[in-house]
Amino acid sequence: MYPLVSPLVSSLWWLAISLFIAVITPATWAAPAPDLAGVFDDVTERARQLAASPFEERASDLPAALRDIDYDAYRSIRFRPEMALWRDEALFSVQLFHTGFLFERPVRLRLIENGEQRQLPFQSSFFRYDGAAAPLQDEDLSGAGYAGFRLHYPLNREDYHDEFLVFQGASYFRLVGRDQGYGLSARGLAIDTASSRGEEFPAFTAFWLLQPESQATHIDIVALLESPSLAGAYHFRVHPGEQIDMEIEARLFARRDVAKLGIAPLTSMFMHGDVSPYPADDFRPQVHDSQGLLMQTHAGEWIWRPLNNPRKLRVTRLQDTNPTGFGLAQRDRDFDRYLDMESRYERRPSHWIAPLDDWGPGSVELVEIPSESETNDNIVAYWVPNHSLEAGDSRTYRYRLSTFDAQRPEQTLASIVRTRQGWGAVPGQSDPPPRSRRQFVIDFRGGELSSLDASHPVEAELVVSSGEAREIQVQRLPDGETWRASFRIQPEGETPMDMRLKLTLRDAPISETWNYVWNPDELR
Repeated sequence: MYPLVSPLVSSLWWLAISLFIAVITPATWAAPAPDLAGVFDDVTERARQLAASPFEERASDLPAALRDIDYDAYRSIRFRPEMALWRDEALFSVQLFHTGFLFERPVRLRLIENGEQRQLPFQSSFFRYDGAAAPLQDEDLSGAGYAGFRLHYPLNREDYHDEFLVFQGASYFRLVGRDQGYGLSARGLAIDTASSRGEEFPAFTAFWLLQPESQATHIDIVALLESPSLAGAYHFRVHPGEQIDMEIEARLFARRDVAKLGIAPLTSMFMHGDVSPYPADDFRPQVHDSQGLLMQTHAGEWIWRPLNNPRKLRVTRLQDTNPTGFGLAQRDRDFDRYLDMESRYERRPSHWIAPLDDWGPGSVELVEIPSESETNDNIVAYWVPNHSLEAGDSRTYRYRLSTFDAQRPEQTLASIVRTRQGWGAVPGQSDPPPRSRRQFVIDFRGGELSSLDASHPVEAELVVSSGEAREIQVQRLPDGETWRASFRIQPEGETPMDMRLKLTLRDAPISETWNYVWNPDELR
């Protein structure tokens, strides 16, 4: 099993991996200029210099009392809301995370206020040490530092500042729009994910927070990223609202060759759902933070690939040149589809990555990892350029990260609402086929398709990479809005079948493209 990030406490497993990342010593810091352009340029130069020198790993110097605490004690350390930075001065306010437990590496925080820059020192008075954390009140915590921060904004109500963005652990950050709850995570960068070399976890080691004007509706953040293979400077411009938009620029400098560079990575969880080939021993019909991978190619084709919790590690790619966008989506927004009063999976956000420059040839890589617990994230998606990053190289990537609910607003074709599959036998058949014969049922809804009469000549166009597909049918369902495509397949032994299906009306596409790779060894 290849475990990934736990959605508890902002992805604990991967954050633990990040503990080896170096922290810059105070003597290495120069004071950047106080304006945004000056800060970003100075941090860029700092990243360039770091990449030109050997990577220095530094042991944690946290007070022993913090290194030894457990999860219960850590969660009992709470920031005092009345101590929030910029509280009552702007629409945005900042609250801080304590170090300790898995978060042994403090990040450096610098505030830029009224044209002046200052480092934010650690203050234990910012926190309450309740319950299991109460003994820490008698400890010397000087130098403990901060593990990260979260931003607040009047997102859902004007009289309350909701938490909507968290930076904590390695290069992870999480964001939610209006009426959404935390689910999947974004990261600054992925290196050698799901490779035999072992994954490397870059980390943000310092942040510059620029105080916005009192009524400003966006905020700017600059960050320094470091890892053994590279260094980078990041600028985030964050626009909160019904959905959150983040304009991101990443300037990367390679210290050594990077075999697989993952740009704009998204990390999520899928335990079981409609497409699972076996019943889950769970009262909940679905358990996942994300339901599928969505992509729009440079040519404008929309592709939907349902996610799976596989028996073995699966790594697949969707190739393109200069893609329009990709993301992980949670399409089912109905409580009855999950029945989980605690997790409320129907409120989990979807994330969309839209390049703002030409990214050239490459592929969206999807990693699906076996998991036995919903506390482990087991889904990763990111862009992999065809050209590897070599020592001494530098690159800049600009993109927009946006939250959304079920659908992208620019998607007008019919979309997939569910995928089901099972044994391809006919009930009561005297000589049933082997269980390797599978039947797939894909339901589409939306766009022009939902306005068509059952008499319209809607057809399914199906392409398979191997094996045999038969009995392709299309029919309108009784609700009058949903159309179903169904077919049976017979794989060639254990050879995976890569399948693509879309609906057409008089040879013109009327739906997004359904894409799924069936692995015969998934049968149990």
